[in-house]
Amino acid sequence: MTPALFAYRLATYAASPFLGFVLSKRAKDGKEDYLRLHERYAKRLPPRRPGPLVWLHGASVGESSLLLELGRRLIAERPGVMLVFTSQTVTSARLLGPLLPDNAIHAMAPLDTPQAARRFIQHWKPDLCVFAEGEIWPNLIHEARKNGARTALVNARMTQKSADGWQKVRGLFRQLVGGFEIVLAADLDTGQRLESLLGRAVRAAGNLKSALPPPAANDVELTRLTNNFIAGRRCLVAASTHPGEEEIFLDAAATLDEDVALIIAPRHPDRGDEIEALLKKRNLRHARRSKGVQSDKRDRVLLADTMGEMGTWLRMANAVYLGGGHAEGVGGHNPLEPIRLHRPVASGPRVHNFADLMASLEASGLVNLVADTAALAAFFKETPPVPDAALAALAAEADQPMLVTLGALLPLVPRPLLEASDRQK
Repeated sequence: MTPALFAYRLATYAASPFLGFVLSKRAKDGKEDYLRLHERYAKRLPPRRPGPLVWLHGASVGESSLLLELGRRLIAERPGVMLVFTSQTVTSARLLGPLLPDNAIHAMAPLDTPQAARRFIQHWKPDLCVFAEGEIWPNLIHEARKNGARTALVNARMTQKSADGWQKVRGLFRQLVGGFEIVLAADLDTGQRLESLLGRAVRAAGNLKSALPPPAANDVELTRLTNNFIAGRRCLVAASTHPGEEEIFLDAAATLDEDVALIIAPRHPDRGDEIEALLKKRNLRHARRSKGVQSDKRDRVLLADTMGEMGTWLRMANAVYLGGGHAEGVGGHNPLEPIRLHRPVASGPRVHNFADLMASLEASGLVNLVADTAALAAFFKETPPVPDAALAALAAEADQPMLVTLGALLPLVPRPLLEASDRQK
């Protein structure tokens, strides 16, 4: 154990008695579920089923979505394997709940303290632990390996700033990440940064999010809203927005010489009150989805402050403004969902979390990076068509990262005894 890991374990052990206050405050702010706080301590967990178990952990909605697709494919190849998904946000928990396969469960991620990590690993006894993107939790990784679990880091993404930070504790990084049986990077830049830190080759498998299908839509609601709210108007959607981006979207839409229907679907639905106050200040007639208000053609804006309906909003759109690219410190969001639905997409220029992907998509005409309100207004006025040839090329390449990742993981997943005995017959 390196001195840095020992110091981390000691610090998190000492902090444990105070974390209850932190979680209670987060629950009061809507960032934790009161009814699931026990899961954060790895207590009162569901029973473990017999047989092999794979634990898949991602921080929030994006990571959880790609792990869900990866988990489905693991089950298809290894029927009978149990999956445990964990994530850290209420939003991701609500998203995953109704979408889980039959032999899978979701739990809130345990705190990375020595006590909670030990309880979690000893309860589930995972055969394989899969961490997505940048989820590197020293105590959980330490306990998993101590109990004989294999570990993998998939779709790894690392900014230069993060790489510079890890360089200061390179020994700890090598002990944690260097011990992963599998390390797959989402892009070439991350692969190079990981190679520099680890001193070994790292494969850039590509971004797993490219293999995710478009989000589903409620056909009944889609028809009703198209008839009653859109009512023949052009529709502009602001998807996954953050503070300040709703203003950019509304300012750009205000320059159009037509009555357009606007949909605002914030990244965090609990911002509904804040956005509604903005709409009232601008005297924009609107309907708020979370309050069950039925929207009609007299409404200028539909405030879509709900979960799990993005597929409906994107299918209603003539053009999409994707948030995260104008907000400070966010780094952009994945644009592939609206692109796959053949929607023109614009986003702000601060998209460093998806730098390679965005550069490629912008070069092929599938994404428009706009600097400010005026540029976004010009995009809405022109609404450039989605290039069919570029879309076909994207579709042809989309599944490759998932196939590479699945092929790397499968040798680490034990076959259930029933399946093995069936193979021998």
